[in-house]
Formats: sequence, C-alpha cells, structure tokens
Amino acid sequence: MNMLKKDRQFRPLPVPSVDVHGLFGERQDAICDSTAETLLDRCVEAGMVAAIDTSRPSPGIVIPIQSWSGSTQMFWDSDLGKSIETVAYSLYRKANPKLEARVDEIIDMYEKLQDEDGYLNAWFQRVQPGRRWTNLRDHHELYCAGHLIEGAVAYFQATGKRKLLDIMCRYSDYLIRTFGRGEGQLRGYCGHEEVELALVKLARVTGQKKYLDLAKFFVDERGTEPNFFTEEAIRDGRSAEDYHQKTYEYGQAHEPVREQKKVVGHAVRAMYLYSGMADIATEYSDDSLTNALETLWDDLTTKQMYVTGGIGPAASNEGFTDYYDLPNESAYAETCASVGLVFWANRMLGRGPNRRYADIMEQALYNGAMSGLSLDGKTFFYENPLESAGKHHRWVWHHCPCCPPNIARLLASIGSYMYGVAEDEVAVHLYGEGKARFEIGGTGVVLTQQTRYPWNGAIHIDIAPEKPARFAVSLRIPEWADGSTLKVNGEPVEIASIEVDGYARIEREWKSGDHVDLDIPLAPRTLFANPLVRQDAGRAALMRGPLVYCVEATDNGPGLNGIRLDGKLANARTSEIVELGDAVALDIPVVRETENWGATLYRTTPPAAKEATARFVPYHLWDNRAPGEMLVWIRSEK
Repeated sequence: MNMLKKDRQFRPLPVPSVDVHGLFGERQDAICDSTAETLLDRCVEAGMVAAIDTSRPSPGIVIPIQSWSGSTQMFWDSDLGKSIETVAYSLYRKANPKLEARVDEIIDMYEKLQDEDGYLNAWFQRVQPGRRWTNLRDHHELYCAGHLIEGAVAYFQATGKRKLLDIMCRYSDYLIRTFGRGEGQLRGYCGHEEVELALVKLARVTGQKKYLDLAKFFVDERGTEPNFFTEEAIRDGRSAEDYHQKTYEYGQAHEPVREQKKVVGHAVRAMYLYSGMADIATEYSDDSLTNALETLWDDLTTKQMYVTGGIGPAASNEGFTDYYDLPNESAYAETCASVGLVFWANRMLGRGPNRRYADIMEQALYNGAMSGLSLDGKTFFYENPLESAGKHHRWVWHHCPCCPPNIARLLASIGSYMYGVAEDEVAVHLYGEGKARFEIGGTGVVLTQQTRYPWNGAIHIDIAPEKPARFAVSLRIPEWADGSTLKVNGEPVEIASIEVDGYARIEREWKSGDHVDLDIPLAPRTLFANPLVRQDAGRAALMRGPLVYCVEATDNGPGLNGIRLDGKLANARTSEIVELGDAVALDIPVVRETENWGATLYRTTPPAAKEATARFVPYHLWDNRAPGEMLVWIRSEK
C-alpha cells in the first residue's frame, strides 16, 4: 500500500485539456456530428424547451401524474442540463455556431425563468408553483439542479461563456440559504442523488468552498434519524408509509452513509451518491467516507455486478435485488447505471491510483456503458441485456430519456477520465490515442499517447515538460494483463519492482524527448461466474483486453445456444470488421449442434454436434448491423 495516498488529492483534467483520437475519438466524432444535435431536437420535440419559455403559456402537464405522485416531466430540466453538457463537450472538439446559438437561446430562457431569489425549476415554477420543496423524496428538484449545474460548468469550460454558470451559482447560493442545520432551514436532501457531485464540480471551477460544504451537508445528512423523508411526508399531509417503493433503501436513505454496508435500491441513485461521497472524501481527506466506500465497492463488484460492468438486474426498482442474482435475458442493467459506475470508480481514484477501481471503470465504460449508444450516434439502449432472442433493439427516444444524454456526455468528456493529476504525479488510468496538457509543480507538461488500444496493446507515451522536472508517471497495469512489459527511453524496467497498487510508478526527472513504451498482451481469455450465479452455470464468457465479447446471429446464424466452447481458445484468430469501425473480432473453434431436431419436444438422445467456427464481436457493438439473437454467456465443456 502506498502510504502517500491518503494525504494526496488526484483531480481529473478539464475536458478541454485532453484531445482524444482512436476509438474514443470516433465515438466523439459521432456525438459531434449526430448525437448532440439529436438530443436538442428531441428535447424540443418532447416539449422541454417550450416548458421553460416564459414568452409562451405554460404547457401544463404533458406527461400524466403517475402512481408515485409525480411525472417524468418533472425531470425535464435534467435532460436539458445533460444535453447542454453534451453539446458543450462537442463544441470543444468541433466548432458548431448553429448548435451553440441554440444552447444560448435555451440559456436565455433559463435566465428569464429564474426567480429573484435564485430558484429555478420549470415544473415547480410553471406547473405546480405551490409545491416547491414539499416532496424531495420523489420529485427530483435537487437532481434537476445538479444536472443544470454540470451543464453550466461544462458550457463555461468549453465556450468561456458565464451566463449559465452565473445562473446556477445564484441558484446554488439560494440552496445554501435553504438547506442546512440552521433555524428555518431544511435538513433535507434529494430522493435522487446527483446534486452532490455537481456541487463539487461547481466548487472546483469557481474556487468557492461554500459549494463543497453544501455537498458535504447533503452527504452527511442522508439517512440520519429522525428520517427527513418521514418528517417531510407528515408535514405535507402524506402517509409516511404509503409510497412507491415502500423502503428508504430505494434512495439509499435508510441509514447514515458511513454505516451502509450493502449496495441497495435504485442503481443510478446509488452510483451518484457514492460518486458524491468519493468526491467529498477526496476534498476533505475524509477516511470515514473512503472506508465506507471501500466496503460498498467490494459488495457491488464481488456479488452484484455483471461481467459487462452492468448493474441493477431488476426493472421493478431499476436496481438491485439479491446477491448473485444476475439474469441475462431480462437484465435491466440500465445504461445510466454503468455510466454512474464509471463516475464512481473514477472518483475513487481521487485519493490515489489503484487498479481495483480503474479496472472496473474501464470494464463498465467499454461494455456496460458504451453499448448504450449506436455507432452512428443516433439510437440508444436503456436496458443492456446479456442475451437477446432478437427483439431487443436501440430506440430513438424514451418517455424518460435519461440515458441518451448520459452516455453521450460521458463519451464526449472521456478525456477527463483518462488521467488524474496531483502535485507530484500524473496517473494514466485509461489508454487511448491522444494528447493531455497539465501542470505539475508549476511546470507545464504535454503527455501524448500513440496506440490502437483496445484493439492493440502497444502503447507509446511521449512526456514533454516545459523544463526538466521531477515527478512520477503512474501507468495502470490491468489485473488481467499477464506478461506486460515496460521500457523507459528504450531501457527495460521490471514492472514488479515499481508497481504500487497495480500501477507502474515511474518517478524521475523528466525532460522533453523522454518516452515510455508499455506493451499489454491482449490474449483472449475465458471467464467463469461464481457458482452461486445460477444463470451462468455451465457457461463461460470471453474477454480480450477490457472488452467483453458476444456472438450475434448476423455472423453465426440462429440457434446461438447450440454453440459450445471446447477449450481451444489458443487457436482463436483475430480479424477486423469494417462495418463496425475496424473492430477486432475473434474467430474461435467451437462445437455446434447442427441436427434438425424435428417436431418432438423431448427425446432420449442428445442433438448431433460437429466442430465449427464461431465469430465473437465486442459486446458494446452488438445490434449495430442486422437485427438478431445475441449471447454473452456460452455453454462450455469446462
């Protein structure tokens, strides 16, 4: 254990400080060319922009009130906030004056909508103005504020325009006056966590610690007794027991956050809470939060996570059920939940590089999250099953369209997740073609990666400080990467001799022209599930590097459950699939049942089988070609 870590703070780089190319660059280009405008168009079509336009009458209730006493229309501000954030990142990569002007118009509308005291929420200003702060448990007021804050920070960083940032600073100052432990203040927090991590972003970009303090209040207050949600319901004349999910575990408000040991409830809410907790742990060097998060991390990743990094198997609560309950075809595994896991994992790296978090961040990013956006950037997955009979496809929009802008903003800002910088160290968490610019100890540094990762494991890194400077460069060595090799300026370095928590930590005086070569083997490997995962008994999954692979009917024909792995993985061949962006496919010898079974349902003899070759493709790329069956977990003879 690196004892330096508890006292250090690693912060992500701003999005404009990192250029990305390669696979991530291709996804960002699709977002710039299609997704960003698509999001705004569909927000307009849904009525979201009309809802904030004070020059027109209020549209009223467009989406009916549901059994939980609210409407998904209440979340519209959050969808606009995430869409603005996506556009902001896209503008940094590719100038688009038309798109920028559209966002400026929306920001002008928010400026006119904002109350004199700073309050800002389309639903509670224009549809139910008498219901402000009466049901934080269900109505997402602070959640919407959080996403607008994140959009404001991103738009300021991308364009230099302060208008939305100033609007959200006024709103956040109002929140500081409204929430707290003082007389006349609400000792409350949102039923759907999000504002916590947004306030940390606001504090970092403005330098105002008061926003950190409010985020810390929300974290510290959650789940304490007497429970705020109970008192709120009684105050509002509602039954404290009769509500949608019947348990405060749904929103992780069942006990104080530092006492929580099991990951429960709504998956996205949990991930956003833990992300905010991790940020506060970093900013306040709070070991009590870090210790709680480490316990929750182990609970999630050893008992409740799909091999794809998908989380939350159940549609009923959009979240967690029992340990080892990981059904494949009915998997909910919401795109937003995997995006949230990437957020959490990245923030766990705030107190120092550690492979246990970065490996999962990569796994969830490449598989559970990235599957949510089509290659052309125009269609989306909400649920991400690991098996399909051919009827599960990406859709154009959704009555609760949280996932499209969420995966778009993540991929459009992915450069910020690739690196963490402290006073004397830069950590490289994710590999990909591109260039990063940052300062260490007052010295400007440019770090350039040349690589085709994840298709190829050779990574060349050029490190160019403005002047010679001593600092550490830490490179993640994935747990699965047996046989990785490292060279510094052409000289071999034994990774084990400098490895700290799964990172090769190279500390030296760096000068312009220095370079590092890391070679990570990408041999295909077979994974087996814990025997307690009943749905995967007798089956195996394939990975190559960080990528989970699957079989699709478009390559292999129907009847994918007739494919069996027979242990000949060493004979796998790789090939590139042009229509999937030159993605690397695996062609693997298998045994396949071929006999026409006939009309009978059961019989005493097994089906005939013969040797065959099956093509496996990266899971995140499935359903980008002809529709059909898909399968991740394959029957295995071992």
